[in-house]
Amino acid sequence: MKFVGMKRVVLIAVAGLVALAGCHNAKKENVQPPTPLDKDFKPTVQVTRLWRESVGDGAMDTGVRLRPTVVDGVLYADSSDGKLVALDANTGKTIWSRSSRTHGWFGWGDKKRKDAFYAGGPAVSGDLLAVGTLDGHVYGINAKDGSPRWEATLKSEVLASPVIVGDLVVVRTGDGRVYGLDAGSGERRWVYDQSSVPLLSLRGNGPLLVANGVVFFGSDGGRLVALRLDNGEKLWEQRLASGEGRTEIEQLDDADGAILLDGRTLYGAAYHGNLLAVDGPSGRPLWTHPFSTYVSPAVHGNALYGVDDDSQVWSFDKNTGAEGWKNDKLKYRWLSGPAVQGDYVVVGDVEGYVHWLQTADGALAARVRLSKKPIRAQPLVVGDIVYVEDVEGRIGAYRLGGAR
Repeated sequence: MKFVGMKRVVLIAVAGLVALAGCHNAKKENVQPPTPLDKDFKPTVQVTRLWRESVGDGAMDTGVRLRPTVVDGVLYADSSDGKLVALDANTGKTIWSRSSRTHGWFGWGDKKRKDAFYAGGPAVSGDLLAVGTLDGHVYGINAKDGSPRWEATLKSEVLASPVIVGDLVVVRTGDGRVYGLDAGSGERRWVYDQSSVPLLSLRGNGPLLVANGVVFFGSDGGRLVALRLDNGEKLWEQRLASGEGRTEIEQLDDADGAILLDGRTLYGAAYHGNLLAVDGPSGRPLWTHPFSTYVSPAVHGNALYGVDDDSQVWSFDKNTGAEGWKNDKLKYRWLSGPAVQGDYVVVGDVEGYVHWLQTADGALAARVRLSKKPIRAQPLVVGDIVYVEDVEGRIGAYRLGGAR
């Protein structure tokens, strides 16, 4: 398998491992073991599992965070071994399934190539599904039946989900570029090039946010960047991290989580950096709070929720950045980014457990086990259901309270 345009050195900061790309199995020394779970824990809210299904082999050992998407009652998911599926979001029943494992991409191109090493997760708008791969392709697919429409070849791996906006598919690649592709043909409309990316960075890219004609993302250099949607021109950028430190490891300052928009305020965070609130139209900082994370935060009501690089869960006042509560009961369990389901914060951990914490005070309220494998991707909440995926492609759907 040949991946084009990869960063010279990448780090995976997940599940307690920090691995160099050229030294795949090297474990970080002195990694703290996961905090043991309380054996006498008594849940205060009931969790009902609606269904569980598997999608291929999941992310395998790629280090990417495969996250499904749900549109109009259909859950779309992919795997790094070339599986792409559409499931009924309420029942888990398969609507359609496609695989590219043995015959190229749906029979296209060189039959000897095992293409479509999917990464990041699919994006869906109307009847178009767009998905990127680890070897630098983006595919446009009919979301109704999985049939192919077009193919675009880029210069580097696509680690984050594309975004479909009107007649554009916006894609980010691992070499620091952002592309605007024609949604009908996959042809390139524009490209933004950061010109350089750090030689040492975390494995992954934060997802793109597109709103009000602007593309927002967190860069590998610890910056929040805003681009024009119509032509990719940079509007402004703000620092999320300083890049300071004595060693290259200390200088890591990736913004690998999502940039959030609430009203006209943007929120972002970076590894070895800060949690930052920015006025969206102007890029003017509103407040900043020291906070190191490599996963996406969540915003709900008057609060921001984040998981720090020791896997402690925090809440902050979204208007001021003031600390609310902190829960260290899951420390070193290498949590996913948080999601909010009703009055609860949901996270997955390195041993396949899913945890619910009360938004009011951070107290642990429930836990279930999806599998025995790490959960890296941020849970997805749609309506009253949360969808959780582990690294081997198992997806569980959960509702709070009894089954209906």
